[in-house]
Amino acid sequence: MKFIPLFPLLFLLLLVHHGTCFSIKEATIDETHKAFARRNLTSRALVEFYLNEIRALNPRLAAVIEVNPDALALADQADEKRRENGGISSGLQGIPILLKDNIATKDKMKTTAGSLALVDSAVPRDAGVAKRLRRAGAIILGKASLSEWAYFRSTKAPSGWCARSGQGRNPYLLSASPCGSSSGSAIAVAANMAMVSLGTETDGSILCPSSANSVVGIKPTVGLTSRSGVIPISPRQDSVGPMCRTVSDAVHVLDAIVGFDPRDAEATRNASNFIPKGGYTQFLKTDGLKGKRLGILRNFFPSDPLLGRTFENHFRTLRQQGAILVDNLQIANERTIQDQLASGEETALLAEFKLSLNSYLSELIRSPVRSLTDVIVFNNRNSVQEKTTLYGQETFLAAQGTKGMGAAERRALDIMAKLSKQGIEKLMAEKNLDAVVTPESRVSSVLAIGGYPGISVPAGYRANGVPFGICFGGLRGSEPKLIEIAYGFEQATKIRKPPPSLKVSVSDQSS
Repeated sequence: MKFIPLFPLLFLLLLVHHGTCFSIKEATIDETHKAFARRNLTSRALVEFYLNEIRALNPRLAAVIEVNPDALALADQADEKRRENGGISSGLQGIPILLKDNIATKDKMKTTAGSLALVDSAVPRDAGVAKRLRRAGAIILGKASLSEWAYFRSTKAPSGWCARSGQGRNPYLLSASPCGSSSGSAIAVAANMAMVSLGTETDGSILCPSSANSVVGIKPTVGLTSRSGVIPISPRQDSVGPMCRTVSDAVHVLDAIVGFDPRDAEATRNASNFIPKGGYTQFLKTDGLKGKRLGILRNFFPSDPLLGRTFENHFRTLRQQGAILVDNLQIANERTIQDQLASGEETALLAEFKLSLNSYLSELIRSPVRSLTDVIVFNNRNSVQEKTTLYGQETFLAAQGTKGMGAAERRALDIMAKLSKQGIEKLMAEKNLDAVVTPESRVSSVLAIGGYPGISVPAGYRANGVPFGICFGGLRGSEPKLIEIAYGFEQATKIRKPPPSLKVSVSDQSS
């Protein structure tokens, strides 16, 4: 990777305009657009800043697999377009964004799911969400690391590890889990190595790393965002969503990536009916909690005294902001992750993964692997680099043993549909709920099997400094309500803080 000298970046750390201080670190999209308009900031300078932060911090955090060699040229194009428009920018114009390395980009970067098996492959086109980001004016800064193959190769590997970049680390405590599989996307924005990022979720892979790294993550209704060009696990459960430092930034990114995609036609056509006229930013309301009925799912809460006290304080805040809390609720038959696995999630995912991965690999322009069988063989031949002996690939082997969507898989789908209808859907209807509330990402399996959305917002820090979040979940298409709730909570609490160990970076030391 080629980086620029640090000295030209010093002015970026703090900009002053008419007595108003603007710090690049922790800056939001709205604040950055204002700095662009005042001509105190350019996209080139912003990209230069992030490239140098990546150089300074990535050796410790391993959040970024590679940077886009064209990032500065794209920044120059954004600056030129802004000059042509009289300094006005909107949407994501000129905003750098990192994409999880399972989201295809038709450029000089690779798309590998963190695996060496796909390093020499080439994608036929941008993923649907990448295409929309470019259309919105975003600068694709690079590819974020992840748990290899979106944590679907083996359960023995630690969250955040992949062969291409090694072990991703939690910036709040390097020895703590960053959670997976969109770990790099969360680490990077938490540590101010990027302004915003995209992750993907099949079951918990946006919500969990967002909680563990004190960022906001939106796992959208399945189909609200296109999955075309995304290395798949399950077309029934996969979803692409933003991971950012604020609810506002996440909603700006969400607005840019939702919509119909003919390459993911069935899912995006159905879900596009949920997209509100005027987009999602209209739901960023400071009084968004007023009148909302929130169900507290007590069976998802741990016995940890600190978390218990913290969440009781949050419940008081929710009430003070006008929310109506319906407490001591449980979802019938869906009390633990084990129940979800028993209901058939694993059975269905294994078969769906083999079918969808083989289809994805067959469409690559070139690739040394064209099937799951090829990937398994590659890992065995490259066992040292892929740590196959240490971490194994038992999930791959189990998936390879499936024979399509047979009777067992169809039965699993029926069970999960029944559990969703008789579980969260029935509960929310009977109690007239706008959302359910749980700590961290403990409700992820419930949301996953039904294709439901969820938003994780920073909620606190343990005694060792490791973050945890609060999750608001709802039924399909309930993003407007969830955004109002999440934004109202965020604005009432303002809990997020940057990682203490990373407040001083190379750039800061140089100034």
